[in-house]
Amino acid sequence: MNLPLFDDYLLFLKTNNYSLETVYNYERDLSTFDQFLTEAKIQFDQLNKKFLAQYKAYLASQDRQTPIKRLIRPKLASYSLNRMLSALRSYFKYLIDMDYQVPVPPEAIKLIKTEKHHAQVADLADLVKLIESPMVFESDPVIGLRNRTILEVLFSTGMRISELCHLNRVDIDKSGRIFIMGKGKKERFVYLTPRAVNMLERYLLTRTDTAKALFIPYNGRNVKLSQKRLSPNYIQMKIKEYREKLAINVPTSAHSLRHGFATYLAESGASPAAIQILLGHESLDTTTRYVHASDKFAEETHRRYHPLAQIKK
Repeated sequence: MNLPLFDDYLLFLKTNNYSLETVYNYERDLSTFDQFLTEAKIQFDQLNKKFLAQYKAYLASQDRQTPIKRLIRPKLASYSLNRMLSALRSYFKYLIDMDYQVPVPPEAIKLIKTEKHHAQVADLADLVKLIESPMVFESDPVIGLRNRTILEVLFSTGMRISELCHLNRVDIDKSGRIFIMGKGKKERFVYLTPRAVNMLERYLLTRTDTAKALFIPYNGRNVKLSQKRLSPNYIQMKIKEYREKLAINVPTSAHSLRHGFATYLAESGASPAAIQILLGHESLDTTTRYVHASDKFAEETHRRYHPLAQIKK
């Protein structure tokens, strides 16, 4: 490892109450930087702005390799690349706090310009079809019921997929309120719709195990219950599968359900401040980025409010 005080930095993150996921991400991203230094035969103390520019090019290249398995990775999106640069900047700031002489100041690590995509949220009718589809497409009715319940809970609450996978049965009270320890260890309540409560009650009636996790995998045709939790990757894979079978052309993921939750609340007149609380955002600016007016809503707004809309000629 070419990086000074690397283990101390990770310990610093842990002792300052960063989540295990954040610590893992920082460790992985900095290991990629260390891999770059090794391949380029650059000592840490020899770093300069030119080498930092080369590192950006390295991250943007498809020839970039993982620190562990050294497998070729797909090209990084701009947001992912900026996350890795931010991790490096944070590490440099830590070194300065520890009175270590850094070769380049943290502010010299410039982020790159990100792409501006046309934000899309699937029509509400399509989202409802997606949520109800597991009970149509799954051959095992128990798995169909479980997956339908998962999608109902995601769209009902707007929670993150990582938050859903960490849910325990005791986290939900009889009123359909769920207590969540969210991103950055921020606590909040989210709420189930009556149809989500109904699906959850039906799903729990199928559970004969003592596992504390709310959503667990089933192994084998005899539906043997596992003590493990469902993984985010499984849920994302299933959402993709259902979307393709339904021929929904708007890219839709678990995160899209969160965006859709915020969008359709806003279109129904919900307060931005209330949506911010439900999503667990620290800043209202973050919330406004989640609320994407659907194309259909934008079209209806144009027809209704354009000053010349009612004047035919």
